[in-house]
Amino acid sequence: MKKISIAFFAGAVMLASSCTKKLDINDNPNQSTSATPQVMLPQAVAATASVLNAYNSYGAQVGGYMANAGGYGGFGSNVTYNWSSSDYSGLWANTYDNLNDYQVTINLAEAGGSELGYFNAAARIMKAIGFQLLVDTYNDVPYTDALQGVTNLTPSYNTGTDIYKMLGEELDKAIALINETAANGGEIKALGSSDPLFNGDMNKWKQLANTIKLRLMVRSAGKVQFSNTSFDDAGFLSTDALINPGYTRDNGKQNPEWNSWAYTYTGSTTNRAWMPTDWMWSFYYMKADDPRGYAVYLAFPNTVSNTLGYESSNVASSPAGSAWFSHVNKDAVADAASSGNSIGVLKGPNAGFPVITAAESYFLQAEAALTGLIAGGDAEALFNDGILASYKYLYSTPNGGVSSDAAWNNPEADYDYYITENAGNKLVDFSATTTPAEQLEAIITQKYIAMNMVNSQEGYFEYLRTGYPTIVNGSHDGLETFASLQSVSTRADKLPARILYPNSENSYNPNNVPKGIDPFTSKIFWSK
Repeated sequence: MKKISIAFFAGAVMLASSCTKKLDINDNPNQSTSATPQVMLPQAVAATASVLNAYNSYGAQVGGYMANAGGYGGFGSNVTYNWSSSDYSGLWANTYDNLNDYQVTINLAEAGGSELGYFNAAARIMKAIGFQLLVDTYNDVPYTDALQGVTNLTPSYNTGTDIYKMLGEELDKAIALINETAANGGEIKALGSSDPLFNGDMNKWKQLANTIKLRLMVRSAGKVQFSNTSFDDAGFLSTDALINPGYTRDNGKQNPEWNSWAYTYTGSTTNRAWMPTDWMWSFYYMKADDPRGYAVYLAFPNTVSNTLGYESSNVASSPAGSAWFSHVNKDAVADAASSGNSIGVLKGPNAGFPVITAAESYFLQAEAALTGLIAGGDAEALFNDGILASYKYLYSTPNGGVSSDAAWNNPEADYDYYITENAGNKLVDFSATTTPAEQLEAIITQKYIAMNMVNSQEGYFEYLRTGYPTIVNGSHDGLETFASLQSVSTRADKLPARILYPNSENSYNPNNVPKGIDPFTSKIFWSK
């Protein structure tokens, strides 16, 4: 989607001799003379799907969901974790670019008055989501001095803990704006078609704000003192929050995950250099989770998988014309011409992209109930709701409906099978757990499973925070650990702790970017 503004973010400004007249009209994108919130918000939300897709791929490749396929070479730091400042640098640039558009939306909405309160609030909520991704990936990042255009090209850094606290306040302000706008009684500009996430349902926007605030509080428990630890009466999300600006198979209009891992609009296959890990595959095959295994993987249980870092050509590469993560039933997307009638993860080019799923919301609530962050919650019931919500998400079709195949239109029945077959298994049967530690392990492990190629970065972040799911440190068995066989990590688990700040910060903001960052010893503030 064409950008309306040039993003001067976090001091990473590219000065090119050929860019003269083209930059004159956008010297400061925060002082746009022609854009409106109605134009800015939908394109910013649509761009967030692409940002999240990049984080999903990052989390999948580092966090145990995907391994290098056979027959390919040159994986380098992808399998050694010996990161340089160029590895995954697009996460930083694209997130700040997207955040800049939300800041422009906020500025325009504030200038337009109280009737644009809904636009102001929605942009603030999405801004909080973007900044949490940055903190969870890099720890300290520019926040209070960021997004100021040419006013400040070398912003100072805020600590991750301070940003978490300020994001909680931002979410509170967004909810207050929604409530004040609704009670205003004057003219209100509804989001309506400018909202590719909830189509103007402001109650769901409040639920999203509550849920993201809960994620901030759960992840940083005991390390951040939030100004307000209560939540709006709207409650938390019980439905999947999916971005869909009208995805189709047309050029530039496909779901970004489909475009990354299935087919381009021309019908060409996309990335085939990655495949499922033995580690992740085993959660389905070895733990009586056959239904979700069939929903997620091609040819399950005979899915070709690998252990990260094993580069022998004996590991088959992806079969021609197939998508590694598409479902295998008769309605599965098996060719590029299909518009998607499939269930699973890669449902089709027209499917919505998840900002956060109901499953993640329930697992957050379960942990919050377990630790006392929210009162009156039933941790076991919320845990079970999270597993069921994962089944429901995977079994839904691109339009959010139910599969026409009778084998896949009853997620409740397959959930019941999973629970029954795993009676006594402490990672599935919450009633079998006897300690808070076992209960937390069950919650995080089930969240990890639910995030497989959905929001994979969240599974990786939660592993770094809690140490769950449990791995065998130092093992070279792909069923016992997801660490690469070629890892040079100095950590006991042989995994990385983070990626490095991008070259752009070292070049354009050298006096402020934190020094001495090590991918193995420099932890995110909430890490175990």
